[in-house]
Amino acid sequence: MSASAVANKRLRKELAALQVDPPPGVIAEPDEANILLWYYVIRGPTGTPYEGGEYVGKLKFPPTYPMAPPSVMMLTPSGRFQTNTRLCMSMR
Repeated sequence: MSASAVANKRLRKELAALQVDPPPGVIAEPDEANILLWYYVIRGPTGTPYEGGEYVGKLKFPPTYPMAPPSVMMLTPSGRFQTNTRLCMSMR
C-alpha cells in the first residue's frame, strides 16, 4: 500500500520536526522504502525500572494518515507488552 499525497506530506513534515527537535530518549525514522512504516527506539528513563534499557518498536501508518491513527507495536520484550502485537491505546 502506498501513502496518499496528504499522508506523505504530513509524515515528511513530522520527520523534519523530529530531526530538528527530537523528544528526549526517543529516536524514530521511516523505512527507506516505505514512508508508512517507521521504527523507533525508546531509552528507559533514569530512575525507572526501565532505566538502561532500549526498547524497539514500529509504527504502521495507514495511507489515510492523519485521518486515521497508526498502529503501534513493540518489538523488544519488556514484560509489559506483547511483542509484534498492536498496542491498544485510548486517547482521552
